[in-house]
Amino acid sequence: MLDLHTRIATLERPTLLARAARFGVDDYRREVHLRRIIGRETLPRSGPALMQLLDIEAEIDTQRRNDAASYRPARHVEVLIAILGEAHLLRATAPQVV
Repeated sequence: MLDLHTRIATLERPTLLARAARFGVDDYRREVHLRRIIGRETLPRSGPALMQLLDIEAEIDTQRRNDAASYRPARHVEVLIAILGEAHLLRATAPQVV
């Protein structure tokens, strides 16, 4: 099983989606965005949130690859932004190994 950072680093998405997510990550606000994406009032910590976001993103990417009518690029970018934002928070709160 891959760790979260490796799973994120190995995501291969179209350049346009990845760029849009990188541009949007500075405006990521977990209280607003994460709550809307996962649909829960109480927010999980960054690790569990990332696992849930990666599962959601995998489903969305499957829709994209299958040209599903239900695929929404804006939703895909929103989830990718949340993944990047939560990864930043996880790195910032991780204990530093010396």
